[in-house]
Amino acid sequence: MEAESRKLLLLLSVFLCCFVGVARAQSYIGVNYGEVADNLPPVDETVKLLKSTTISKVRLYGVDAGIIRALAGTGISLVVGVANGDIPSLAADPAAASRWLAANVLPFVPASTISVVAVGNEVLESGDASLAAALLPAMQNLRAAAAAAGDGAAGIKFSTVNTMAVLAQSDPPSTGAFHPEIASQLQQILGFLSKTSAPFMINPYPYFAYQSDPRPETLAFCLFQPNAGRVDAGSKIKYTNMFDAQLDAVKSALGRAGYGNVEIVVAETGWPTKGDAGEAGATADNAKAYVSNLVAHLRSGAGTPLMPGKSVDTYLFALYDEDLKPGPTSERSFGLYHTDLTMAYDAGLTSSGSAASPSNGGGGGATAQPSAGGWCVASAGATEADLQADLDYACAQVGVDCSAIQPGGACFDPNTVRAHAAYAMNQLYQAAGRHPWNCDFRQSATLTSDNPSYGSCVYTGGQ
Repeated sequence: MEAESRKLLLLLSVFLCCFVGVARAQSYIGVNYGEVADNLPPVDETVKLLKSTTISKVRLYGVDAGIIRALAGTGISLVVGVANGDIPSLAADPAAASRWLAANVLPFVPASTISVVAVGNEVLESGDASLAAALLPAMQNLRAAAAAAGDGAAGIKFSTVNTMAVLAQSDPPSTGAFHPEIASQLQQILGFLSKTSAPFMINPYPYFAYQSDPRPETLAFCLFQPNAGRVDAGSKIKYTNMFDAQLDAVKSALGRAGYGNVEIVVAETGWPTKGDAGEAGATADNAKAYVSNLVAHLRSGAGTPLMPGKSVDTYLFALYDEDLKPGPTSERSFGLYHTDLTMAYDAGLTSSGSAASPSNGGGGGATAQPSAGGWCVASAGATEADLQADLDYACAQVGVDCSAIQPGGACFDPNTVRAHAAYAMNQLYQAAGRHPWNCDFRQSATLTSDNPSYGSCVYTGGQ
């Protein structure tokens, strides 16, 4: 009886470990909560929306007491921001840093979880030399104030958010290097981040990379869609998407600066649902493709070629459209949700057991739900060239097993591109979550309820 009890306890502990692992499996998905708008929903409605998703982190650009308090006890952590205009005073006077912390952090912790204070936004790229020079002293004074405050604040990290413009070189990724003009200041900041185990926060936007090179093959590379890939001549690594390439360029730059141990956090990334006439690629379909495929990529746990096996913490931009932002139409059109709480498109963020908000935007009309079953196969009109590209792409993805279509495999015959592509596309569709958009492949694939298995060749899937 005692042996049976020990066995039961062991099984229970294994179950609990697995359950906790699943519960935390999407702790790397965050979202930016911008407030440059006059039509944002009430805070309680926003918190309810966030709790219905797999989002576990929220980044604020300042300090909003209402949203911070409303997220207390939810398990959703926060990044709060120090305004660029506050940096000089915080750098000049440790007492000012203590006052800032006392007013903007200490009233909320530990009830609310504040993980990072982002000191300034895109300061090093601002062109303001005096502001950039004040950045590190401000970070140091704030951290000292947090350490002195003790419990609730001592564990908060202090960092700053940068754009990809801090890099003088990023293509290919192995050549990644920081601009020499900011090298001395950045070197000191990186030393601070390394010493305090704080992250290097960066804003990679494949959308802007496509803007500078608006070719179809670049769009596919940016949207995580089938493409020929790009080989880094230095590392010999073949990249299949722009997001990984940009992050590995940052990783290379950190290593070149002597701080390859510093963690990278994606503070912003996203894709606009609409834009002006000259803004190539700013569509709801592209936004849905980029964000949903990025989320699937993060969930795979594949990481990047230089940072394998771990998803980088990523804050999607943004929760809502911001109608008061200046600039082109795209600047006001990055929202995952409209301010009436409906989806701009389904990015696959709705948590299991939660009812998805309906979509009244573009990119698919009604809410796209995971497929109830079925298989993904080659469409009748797909060309052999498209299918070969799809085959190569699918088999290169983590979690996709193409051994059955290798010589001697159960699905090798018939030895045709169409048959092999169909098998590979279905393998990727099943592995990625069986959402309708996982069976798009630039319209060279289609869903079917007819089992395509034959003989000893078995296609994964079904009802």
